[in-house]
Amino acid sequence: MKVVVLAGGTGGAALAAGIQSVAPEHELTVIANTADDDEFWGLLVCPDVDAVIYRLAGVFNERAGYGVKDDTFHVLESMDRIGEDAWFRIGDQDLASHLVRAGMLRAGCTLTEATRELCRRFGVAVQVLPMTDDRVRTRFATDKGELSFQEYFVRERLAPRLSGIDFAGLDSARPTPEVLETLREAGLVIIGPSNPLISIAPILTLVRDKLSRERTVAVTPIVEGVALKGPTVEMMRTLGPAPNPVEVARMYGDIAGAFVLDSRDRDLADSVERLGHRVIVCDTIMRDGGRALAQAVLSAT
Repeated sequence: MKVVVLAGGTGGAALAAGIQSVAPEHELTVIANTADDDEFWGLLVCPDVDAVIYRLAGVFNERAGYGVKDDTFHVLESMDRIGEDAWFRIGDQDLASHLVRAGMLRAGCTLTEATRELCRRFGVAVQVLPMTDDRVRTRFATDKGELSFQEYFVRERLAPRLSGIDFAGLDSARPTPEVLETLREAGLVIIGPSNPLISIAPILTLVRDKLSRERTVAVTPIVEGVALKGPTVEMMRTLGPAPNPVEVARMYGDIAGAFVLDSRDRDLADSVERLGHRVIVCDTIMRDGGRALAQAVLSAT
């Protein structure tokens, strides 16, 4: 079966790695968010795309939550010594990926082509697709002005008061032919347990009308009122809707026929079912690299 995962850089990527591990017989594709991308020192950095590649390659830095495990930061330290603003921490091995990507883009390749080449170099057989080859950038409206994704998350550490989220360029962006073909042929599409407001929303804006409820399942990113990674709950509380699995299920109501609810929130199953979802209850916390969750989702769909 052809399986597609829509992913941000953490939960969705971990689930994809779990599927790769427990069900190698499936043809897996990951469509990754690119709205978090940004430019540093003339290089395009694609955090979500790279997190997916690194996880699938087995080199992701789990402790830091980004980059390559056991990386060094000699280049960054040198940049800091000569007066460059070095708040965005790019490791030396991570930098190699950005250099390869930048060279390919300058030579006229698309982001999709550059991503395919990086997968090849990291030995990743799974197809990883950026959601678009067009430029899309997350912009946060805050009490300190408009901030990019990396400025808000990394430099400011989420401190400014958030009042809105926009995706610059998304109105004119188009999904790639590869994304459209993959979704057309998919037997199952899984919306990963990533932040629905910033990781999944940009992807869905591009492909929502290409998804079928009968072939789409969404996984909750919230367990017992807490997001397993990142500020999902805080963002939902600030901007709406209410930060709970029922409201996440409501957000996906028109595109996901099934919704995966954590066993700790099983008392919410009836509320989710009333929204028209078939509910799958299991342990969604991925302590084993996503294998158990992947098995539960694949077995129940």
